[in-house]
Amino acid sequence: MPLPGRQSSAGRAAPAGDATRKQPYPPVPGDREGSGRPPPAGRPPGGATRKRRRPRFGRVLLSIVLVLFLLMGAGWLYLEFSINRVDALGEYPARPADTAGTNYLLVGSDSRGDLTEQQQEKYHTGGAGGARTDTIMIAHIPDNDVKPTLVSLPRDSIVSIPGHGMGKINSAFAIGGAQLLARTVEQATELRIDHYVEIGFIGFAGIVDAIGGVEMTIPERMHDTQTGITIPKGKQTLDGVHALGFVRMRHSEATPRSDLDRIANQRKFIGALADQIASPSTLLNPFDVVPLIGAIPDAVAMDDGDHLHNLVALGWAMRGISGDGVVTTSVPTNASGEQWLQPGAGDLFTALRNDTVVPESAISH
Repeated sequence: MPLPGRQSSAGRAAPAGDATRKQPYPPVPGDREGSGRPPPAGRPPGGATRKRRRPRFGRVLLSIVLVLFLLMGAGWLYLEFSINRVDALGEYPARPADTAGTNYLLVGSDSRGDLTEQQQEKYHTGGAGGARTDTIMIAHIPDNDVKPTLVSLPRDSIVSIPGHGMGKINSAFAIGGAQLLARTVEQATELRIDHYVEIGFIGFAGIVDAIGGVEMTIPERMHDTQTGITIPKGKQTLDGVHALGFVRMRHSEATPRSDLDRIANQRKFIGALADQIASPSTLLNPFDVVPLIGAIPDAVAMDDGDHLHNLVALGWAMRGISGDGVVTTSVPTNASGEQWLQPGAGDLFTALRNDTVVPESAISH
């Protein structure tokens, strides 16, 4: 008689006590069927596989773009609130009416007031006191398809300085700072100045060093007998010290016209500098951009009504100086650079006031 809970042979129920005995695992793909091996760790029973999600390329790219925009925004705000401001432009009786295009007054200050003896020696500045201007330029950006124009005003030009009679134009800065200089330029040219940009000694050199120097080809060896600085002939990269020496040099065999040759070199260098700053190799290189952003606040001062986008617009318009995208000239003068020659000077400023092509007869080569 069969015992309870047992059946003989196949088809009979297993003993009741064996109900809790572990059953074999279902077969795993790739294993022998019925091997009874447990599924690999992390793999669910039944052979189903769970796909690991990988970040999509679009999301990664979007994240990178967002980070770049945030960094650009932070840099923009830093510069907007860090750049020095100066009260340069303002209303006064008989100020020229608004003229066509946009006019920037660019000033290179050679004030040594904040320089240590070591800095004066390093940059070959000499020990002259007071605030003066080595560079005075007008950058005109037209409202039409006429080329932008960069005009140098020789610093020895004899003009009327409001309230101070006749004198050299750069003395206006020494007498009354940026405001008197801007007013003097407006009265002499009958151009309304819309924006003011001033660059100092050390700041200029700092910008050049921040982007790793500026590449130029020097046609002949330059040696300044007054400062002692020497720039060899040939293609080279000028660091801050030699760039400053290049744009200030006037006592050398390579600059026989003294200040007139110097202002021509200044325009050449500004073109090379603008091209290099605007190039992708600079703008997309954080090792150039970050130092550049850090150097600008100490280098540049703008009118208290100006903003960073005004400075960017100027740089963008001037990027074609080294080619033929910008008309570069100085006011036609006599050999000493003291007297403005007519009708050339008048024709030049009339063209700028009206946003018309500067006549060839008014361009000084």
